[in-house]
Amino acid sequence: MRGMWKCVAVVAFLSWSAQAAVEEPELCVGSYQSEEKAKEQLARFAATYSNQAQWQQRAQKIREGILRGADLLPLPQKCPLNPILHNRREHDGYSVENAAFESLPGVFVTGNLYRPTKGAGPFAGILCPHGHWGDPNDYGRFRPDMQKRCATFARMGAIVFAYDMVGYGDWAKAGWKHDRSDVFKLQLWNSIRAVDFLTSMKDVDPKRIAVTGASGGGTQSFMLTAVDDRIAVSVPVVMVSAHFFGGCVCESGMPVHKHKGYETSNVEIAAAAAPRPMLLVSDGKDWTKNTPEVEYPYIRNVYSLFGAADKVEYVHLPEEGHDYGLSKRMGVYLFLAKHLGLSLASVSDGNGAVSEDFVVVEPKDSLYVFDKDHPRPTNAVKADVSELPWN
Repeated sequence: MRGMWKCVAVVAFLSWSAQAAVEEPELCVGSYQSEEKAKEQLARFAATYSNQAQWQQRAQKIREGILRGADLLPLPQKCPLNPILHNRREHDGYSVENAAFESLPGVFVTGNLYRPTKGAGPFAGILCPHGHWGDPNDYGRFRPDMQKRCATFARMGAIVFAYDMVGYGDWAKAGWKHDRSDVFKLQLWNSIRAVDFLTSMKDVDPKRIAVTGASGGGTQSFMLTAVDDRIAVSVPVVMVSAHFFGGCVCESGMPVHKHKGYETSNVEIAAAAAPRPMLLVSDGKDWTKNTPEVEYPYIRNVYSLFGAADKVEYVHLPEEGHDYGLSKRMGVYLFLAKHLGLSLASVSDGNGAVSEDFVVVEPKDSLYVFDKDHPRPTNAVKADVSELPWN
């Protein structure tokens, strides 16, 4: 949570369309409303539907509201991915490569690709966006907890892509800042293209794609799931809250929650995953403290409209705080094994518990994509560009 509070949302962006320009959209930032107001808001939302068809109409409006508020409606034309992969390292049951692709012409999404070293596939695919932890020694996709979960997923039988937020990792080395006014738009688009990247691989099963991240990565997880039905399983960690809307421009800096004729919250956005399997992971020391009594019952009711109440679960850790710690990861391993067909036996300690002892936590410098031996491509868009090459 350290970096979360440093990443404060900017003021109004642009009116979401020329037609609605007469009324400025309202940004729902941080602790936008009280916990009681949040409950009242959910009750108002629930009164607008009573069956599956009515919810599906509302969910479609939510999806369009996110994309319109993010200035992604219609979706931009997709450019070739032009993937870059190098420096494969093989460890015990998994490998790691440094990887990048173009989400827009000259705009490179950077990260690490973790693969199983056993089995012929096709394998499940898992996207792992990261949160706002900004300590240079405990940072983004380089964090030990990120490396441990990605390696464990890979040894369980998934191909995993851990990728940088804008302004982090390789983006930061190139001078990009995270507080761009269009960072929500760019990150959501990067995540959509990350699904393209995973599903472009011949050994990835396009019907078994999951996403999981914590904090700001949790926001990316449920936003992506809401707008892209290729996500089969969603696990947002320590982020789904009825009263807290995210404190960074990449979460609440564009009008994706409220504008003329449209209002929603992150709880409903998460519920738009229904009936696809979803696990909520929450704790007692941040804005997810009410999950068992507020957020989960609302979302479970939506799933019940599909006869799929058994497909949404939660893990609540009342004595824990804002992280993707070991006990949270243990719950996620079980859930993803169940719904993606992954192997728990391949990571068992012999007593039936998942062990991460085999994971090699690599130094940060080995995980960067672009370095002196692999320079950033000459067509790369400069960090200070104000207009990105949206087609």
